[in-house]
Amino acid sequence: MGEKKRKRRFQLSLRLNLLFLLIFLLFSILILRLGFVQIVYGDEYKRKVDKTEDIVISTTVPRGEIYDRNGNSIVSNKGKNAILFTNWKYKPDELNKTAEKLADLIAMDSKKEIDKITDIDKKDYWLLLHPKEAKEKVTIEEDNKLKEKFSEKDYQKQFNELLRSKVTASEVASLSAHDLESLAIYRLMTSGYYYTPIVIKNDGVTEEELAKVSENLSSMPGVDTAKDWDRTYGYGDTLKTVLGKVSSTQKGIPAEQKDEYLAKGYNMNDRVGLSYIEKQYEDVLRGKKQAVEYVKDKKDQIVSSNVISEGKAGSDLFLSIDMNLQLEVEKIIEEELRKTKAGYAGTQFLDRAFVVLMDPHTGEVLTMAGKQLVKNDKTGLQEVQDFALGNITTSYNVGSAVKGAMVLTGYKEGVIRPYSMMLDEVMSIKDSPDFKSWKVMNTINDLQALQQSSNVYMAKTAIAIGKGHYAKGQPLSVETQAYTTIRNSFGEMGLGVRTGIDLPNEMAGFKGPVKPNQPGDLMFLSIGQYDTYTNMQLAQYISTIANGGYRIEPHIVKEIRSSGKGKEKYGVMEHEIKPKVLNKLNMKEEWMNQVQKGFRMVMQPGGTGSVFAGSSYTPAGKTGTAQAFYDGPLRENYEEPPQVMNVSLVAYAPYENPEVAMAVMVPWVYTTDNGPSPNLTIGKKVMDKYFDMKK
Repeated sequence: MGEKKRKRRFQLSLRLNLLFLLIFLLFSILILRLGFVQIVYGDEYKRKVDKTEDIVISTTVPRGEIYDRNGNSIVSNKGKNAILFTNWKYKPDELNKTAEKLADLIAMDSKKEIDKITDIDKKDYWLLLHPKEAKEKVTIEEDNKLKEKFSEKDYQKQFNELLRSKVTASEVASLSAHDLESLAIYRLMTSGYYYTPIVIKNDGVTEEELAKVSENLSSMPGVDTAKDWDRTYGYGDTLKTVLGKVSSTQKGIPAEQKDEYLAKGYNMNDRVGLSYIEKQYEDVLRGKKQAVEYVKDKKDQIVSSNVISEGKAGSDLFLSIDMNLQLEVEKIIEEELRKTKAGYAGTQFLDRAFVVLMDPHTGEVLTMAGKQLVKNDKTGLQEVQDFALGNITTSYNVGSAVKGAMVLTGYKEGVIRPYSMMLDEVMSIKDSPDFKSWKVMNTINDLQALQQSSNVYMAKTAIAIGKGHYAKGQPLSVETQAYTTIRNSFGEMGLGVRTGIDLPNEMAGFKGPVKPNQPGDLMFLSIGQYDTYTNMQLAQYISTIANGGYRIEPHIVKEIRSSGKGKEKYGVMEHEIKPKVLNKLNMKEEWMNQVQKGFRMVMQPGGTGSVFAGSSYTPAGKTGTAQAFYDGPLRENYEEPPQVMNVSLVAYAPYENPEVAMAVMVPWVYTTDNGPSPNLTIGKKVMDKYFDMKK
């Protein structure tokens, strides 16, 4: 019995000793590990313990530049000095000390910044400069009344307003010129978000100012120097409306799109494209910011910084535009506008003209020109402004230029076929004005109808599509579905629909109302005098006919390249815009050939475009004249819109192998019965110039 007890005690003692040994070993390992960590990683972990936040700040990069198809610089960046400030949650008195110091070193633009200072700003700044006097402005009684009357949420606002009201006019007037400069800087410092660099000055920063600021950076927390840029335009106002605008550093991102831009990583004061090419290609032009991570300790001191993402300058755009050709076309438009305006009666409303040149196979826009005559309010003289944008943002009745589309629609609907004959006559419909062509042509076929621009041939084709029957002196009824049929067919060729060009705010034009009891409207639709079309639509339409039936999407950007810096003038190709076919016409080849043949006859003796006869480049096309109602800038001077004549032209060349398509639109040319044809003079000179320059 005693032996068993001794044996049991021995086993328990052994187990306890083993347990104590295991505990000792574990503690030894833990102590060794802690010692190792403290010696090797102690400083790093101490910084992590002391660290309060990591902050990432993004810095801007140069915006991408814009070139023409030949590499000529259209829009570039001109570097300039800038003084920046980043608010690292500084207190008001700290900000003011920095502002006062900076005001000693730089001169603020009085018109740009000092004039923005309000009376409220001045009162608040006086209170900041005089904290002791500020405390005595509001009595304890007044303060208690505010606390009783207002909630905790509204109390501070009411207190500030009361305090501000106590500042006298003489106290505000005591602010010196230096105080106002400091205040202007202080306003800018407090206008942005924390940890977001804002521009204090970037216009007219002299080398002397830059040097002084650089020398004193250590005494001005948050202040830094940098390089900024301005957009410069190598061709002045040429294409300016199409190129678009970029916001300033003061305005930054548009307020109405704030959430969208902030979600993309923009800062409030980042410059962005506001319109057209600059806006359409913002994601390409903006580049990629450099991101730097700053580590702050508990005392708000920066203990380290690390570049976590290298910046990349914005990519460059190469347009399909040939700027040399663009300039020549603009010169032709301006000369003919002025000459027509001065040389003919009834041209009081004429103020604009448009030309588009396009590759009919690729959709590359070679020229997008528009000019507008405007009166200078100060001098009273007429000036010419760029209005290239009007090619996609304004639409007009274009007249007979659409007759090729009408003939093709007639073929497609089976109401006519190549060489179908019709009587061109004065059409008399009961209770409607007579409808006729510009001259009576008697019996003609489709080719002659195009060559001599027969209104009657087109109208009778439209009536047949509407399942109507014309009889002299009798009422006429057509199915309203004919409007949809014709418009859908026109749309397949580019008329009355957006072309898809890579620019925002393109308009589709306006459609006239469908009135069942007015069949005459359908007749006017067939000759381009009911719906309105843009000049870019005319260019797409004539390209569709020129290339055999493919509606190609026009584009103004040809390719995108990386920023061309260093040894290479141009960067590496990143993206090339390929031709995009929007649809193919469901037309027989013989139908397309027939309309092309008719368009060639238009440009030969006996055709309405015979001014082109004998041209070595064998052009084909269609002229247009439309009765319309004026709706321009002088419209408010008239109770009823005056009647005017619009003239247009669509063309391509060479006829055998088209390489260029052209659309010309000159609205509101004259108000008399007969007038000038600047569409033809402009079109002929432009096409001549294109082929001359090609040589």
